[in-house]
Amino acid sequence: MESFTAALLEAAVVLGAVLGGRCDEDVERLRKFARYIGLLFQVVDDILDVTKSSKELGKTAGKDLLADKVTYPKLIGIEKSKEFAEKLRSDSLELLQGFDSEKAAPLIALANYIAYRQN
Repeated sequence: MESFTAALLEAAVVLGAVLGGRCDEDVERLRKFARYIGLLFQVVDDILDVTKSSKELGKTAGKDLLADKVTYPKLIGIEKSKEFAEKLRSDSLELLQGFDSEKAAPLIALANYIAYRQN
């Protein structure tokens, strides 16, 4: 199931591509980029929920564990979750290859922010 955050990221990226007059192939590459960073957001969120304190997160830590929610760390462990997050970041940035580097810079920054955020 797609998260609300992922759907918002996809809508914003695709809308920008369409309004920017990108061809269908570029729009689809950017849609895939957005899906990757949407999933990246969820994986990182799951990792932070079990590795950070409530004070560090600014919200209740361990909430997913208490709710017996299915999370990436629960399914594949912390280390594999971190590896998966890095792969999603790397793959998302690879999708931006070939785009004007100045125009792609905000998307690159967004992917890196999501990957390396601490709360």
